[in-house]
Amino acid sequence: MDLWVSRLIAGEEKGVFAHLNECKRKALSEGKDLIDLSVGSPNRSPADFIVERLIEESRRPDSYRYPFVSAELKESIAAWYLERFGVELDPAEEVEVLWGTQEGIAHLPLAVMDFGDACLVPDPAYPIYLFAPKLVGARIHRYPLREENGFLPDLSSIPEEVLRQARVMIVNYPNNPLAVLAPRKLFEDLVELASRWRILVVHDAAYTELVFDGKRADSFLSVPGAKEVGVEFNSFSKTFNMAGMRIGFVVGNRQAVKAISQLKSNIDYGIFMPIQMAAMEALKNPKRDEFIASVRETYRRRRDVLVEGLSSYGWRVRKPEATMFVWAKVPEGFSSVEFSCFCLERAGVVVTPGNAFGEMGEGYVRMALVEEEERLLEASRRIGESLKALR
Repeated sequence: MDLWVSRLIAGEEKGVFAHLNECKRKALSEGKDLIDLSVGSPNRSPADFIVERLIEESRRPDSYRYPFVSAELKESIAAWYLERFGVELDPAEEVEVLWGTQEGIAHLPLAVMDFGDACLVPDPAYPIYLFAPKLVGARIHRYPLREENGFLPDLSSIPEEVLRQARVMIVNYPNNPLAVLAPRKLFEDLVELASRWRILVVHDAAYTELVFDGKRADSFLSVPGAKEVGVEFNSFSKTFNMAGMRIGFVVGNRQAVKAISQLKSNIDYGIFMPIQMAAMEALKNPKRDEFIASVRETYRRRRDVLVEGLSSYGWRVRKPEATMFVWAKVPEGFSSVEFSCFCLERAGVVVTPGNAFGEMGEGYVRMALVEEEERLLEASRRIGESLKALR
């Protein structure tokens, strides 16, 4: 073991993402024109009213002190949750602002779990859900999300012994990478399960506003009793194209939120105040809903261009209900990694192999809708022509 590397880090495999980055670097060094659909980072800027508020606040001399957390921003978050989801929140006790949702989820186990506790994690899942519990030596039980069950958990299949030992259950809808919604019934069942077994439900709801075809995402906290057993993470990154500003929040159970707040008080001094004020502007500006609708429509059009383009070449891809991702079964004869390498080497398109998100992701790839429509059309043409050449 290296002297200055912890056992936790030393024990982590290099991983599919690292391998993918190496392949990308090699292709770029050879001068290839890559269309990179591997990372879910918005390629457009926030609304002008958000950027203008950021610039305005950045010019204030007092913006460069330790910022801490704006009480007014917490109040704005609570007001938005009431308006959007019908969820009442106490801004002082049930809202905390984060350096992005990922930071919050990474720190959550340090605040609410102890060594040896069990954590229920979906499979497939966004990688931080798996890594974060390891920070406290938690035992991880993965529950499968299968296509034949609509990529929803079968709660009845989780062993009672696991439920008895579990402290936290991580859930994510609209789901990344699976791009599906959860019915309200699932949230109701989760509240019942968590209440019975005294489990904290941790719901990652970063994509609630990127839902298509007239559908609408619920907040887990809108279910009666949910605040007694759960917290919900949300983000400005995808809804408002503010990913680079790194700001999100957690809301819900006041005991868990207080624990996260106490942990953060020992780690950081809050987020740069101009970013907090820009986030508040995003929630309060009269043009907010118009901008959110435009972001949603952008991803809806991109989804249709990519899915229909691939289908025209015979690769039938399920049209996602939500998020900025397409989750697709790989063509027959490929594994996830093999098809990702095929797309990169033969088509110059970077996609993420499904097994990067867990064993249940094998046989799939994830494609992020983070390029303009003409580039997505070109990506579908390149992949389609490359597949056609195999026939």
